[in-house]
Amino acid sequence: MSVDLTGRVALVTGGTKGLGRGLAQGFRDAGAQVLICARSAPEPAVDDFVAADLRDPESASTVVDAALQRWGRLDVVINNAGGTPPTPAAEASPNLIQKIVALNLLAPFYVAQAAYAVMKDQDGGGVIINIGSLSGARPSPGSAAYGAAKAGLGNLTRSLAMEWAPAVRVNMVTVGYLETEQAALFYGDEAGIARVGQTIPMKRMARPADVLGACLFLASPEAGFVTGADLAVHGGGEPPPFLSVAAHE
Repeated sequence: MSVDLTGRVALVTGGTKGLGRGLAQGFRDAGAQVLICARSAPEPAVDDFVAADLRDPESASTVVDAALQRWGRLDVVINNAGGTPPTPAAEASPNLIQKIVALNLLAPFYVAQAAYAVMKDQDGGGVIINIGSLSGARPSPGSAAYGAAKAGLGNLTRSLAMEWAPAVRVNMVTVGYLETEQAALFYGDEAGIARVGQTIPMKRMARPADVLGACLFLASPEAGFVTGADLAVHGGGEPPPFLSVAAHE
């Protein structure tokens, strides 16, 4: 599917590295004007970047205002900023828990609120895409706060979709194991990443381009009746453990 977003304006949070960087470039390639934000500026510097800590509601509004000031509208928001360091639940400090939940649940809510205030009255409305995770759909050992926040993001997506239709469509893309420059933090070296990939039915991890295709579809007119959906980009999911450990006669 070829998506033409010429004349559209998109905001990609956490757009300076990893998945966010790939999404931002993909939307630019589709013709959109793209504003990216993160807490720290990328190196080397890029145009159309705003520094913001989206856990602060005022900062979320500032980023949306920046898009308006530059291009006069905002058509697509991709709530991509998120993540967590691997931490056993018993060792997670209250401060860390609060930061992880704020980044992965509250920040998307704040950005969505600010975007809705603009989108609801503009011609064509708008689209909000939340980036979810398999961690929100199954137990998340080693990242319990992250998994809980991503589970909440799914409910938030469905709730906002119902409240804000028909002017603004709100959907989620649930991403499985993802291969980016940060994959080693969770999966080890290249051999470890390859072994994890072999456990996935599609025999590899998701790549930013896979997630981009889903986001472009949801932002396109072809998805004009799609809201409140959760589009899984996980290569078929995680096979149940008993398949590999059960004895077979």
